Amino acid sequence: MPSQTGAEPDPGTAPGGLRPPRPGARGPAGLASRPASVLSLALPALVVLAAEPLYLLVDTAVVGNLGTVALGGLAVGGGLLAWAAALLNFLAYGTTARAARRAGAGDRAGAVEEGVQATWLALGLGVLVLALFQLLAGPLTRALAGGAGPVATAGEEWLRVAALGAPLLLVSLAGNGWLRGVQELRRPVRYVVAGSLLSLVLCPLLVHPAGLGLVGSAVANVAGQALTAALFVRRLLREGATWTARPRAIVRQLVIGRDLLLRAAVLQLSFLVAAGVAARAGTAALGAHQIALQLFFFLALVLDAYAIAAQTLVGHALGGGRPEEARATARRVVLWGLGTGCLVAVVLLALRDVVPPLFTDDPAVLAQAAVVWWFLACFQPLAGVVFALDGVLMGAGDVGYLRTVTIAAALVGFLPLSLLAGPLGLGLAGIWTGLTLFIALRLLAVLVRVAGDRWLGAPETVRR
Repeated sequence: MPSQTGAEPDPGTAPGGLRPPRPGARGPAGLASRPASVLSLALPALVVLAAEPLYLLVDTAVVGNLGTVALGGLAVGGGLLAWAAALLNFLAYGTTARAARRAGAGDRAGAVEEGVQATWLALGLGVLVLALFQLLAGPLTRALAGGAGPVATAGEEWLRVAALGAPLLLVSLAGNGWLRGVQELRRPVRYVVAGSLLSLVLCPLLVHPAGLGLVGSAVANVAGQALTAALFVRRLLREGATWTARPRAIVRQLVIGRDLLLRAAVLQLSFLVAAGVAARAGTAALGAHQIALQLFFFLALVLDAYAIAAQTLVGHALGGGRPEEARATARRVVLWGLGTGCLVAVVLLALRDVVPPLFTDDPAVLAQAAVVWWFLACFQPLAGVVFALDGVLMGAGDVGYLRTVTIAAALVGFLPLSLLAGPLGLGLAGIWTGLTLFIALRLLAVLVRVAGDRWLGAPETVRR
């Protein structure tokens, strides 16, 4: 079969046009070509991934003490900002795949160059997001809150301030991406933890003693993002990278990120629709949905640490022409994802009467949270495998398949059940049944894909 460039593959290449490694081949640092362990990459990735949602959990607890209106406002404003960040998360995942391919081929300078161009792209997109939120904060929060009212007003106030950190947040995503690609996962830990600690210290001080209320939460968020972004930019400067923006390289990053962008857009649209349905079910339902959803996002990113490890290892393996190593990585991360998901499920069920009261003492909100808790716990093993295999396919550049699978699962499972939950009176149970079906359909699709060979033949093309 012709290669992606139209030329016939070299007869000595492996599946996907990859040249097999020479006996005794050595990596870019002169070391024998041997994969890093999943845990050595997943553990620092876990800290980075968990830092932001952990801050949001603390933020939710602090704001929850202001009352249900403030909690609902955070759910609305925070949901919109999280939607934008998740939509543009290809700045991290797409950059990791490209940088890992270059690093796996021994081209560290090229991997760093991917980080520079991703940073320019992040700044441009961040300014655009900031402008859109300043112009549309009112209409967007009213639409998500189900109309004008105190919740919509609180959400708008929070969003206008928090949106100032959008360019900073996207720069950090790009920085995480290229550093993961070169297998430097410990450095981002220090950067992200520093920013999160600053936010954690400022949030309760600004919300309560300083008297800023919900706006204080947004200010603390921006301050932490500013520190983290500055540390990532400093790292690029110390690499001695050339800061010339290359429009063609940026366009290629956008093209490669197209499938990830479409995938993220449908996914985030589904979560926005679910939040809108929950808002129309009442303030208590929206508050409970916010608590459960933040826990879901937190746990999803914890499990996604294996996806980061898989993406880095698979990208290096395929960049160095070692497809069997990529397949072995897939097997390892599936086992780790499944085991961790089972452990998380057991812990959630054991703490079902302990965790929700940490966020609110409102009996109505707690009653609604009890409805979704079983869903949240029971689909964790499925999610652990799904997220791990997502990372495998991203590292292989098989993002077109992931796009199609995610869109199909959302259209068949998540969106229909969320939209029907209101008219049928299913409430939060209907919404979370849709989310469970969404994960189950994706699981089936990625298992079928990785069991075959086509993903090995779909490497991401990386050009200067």
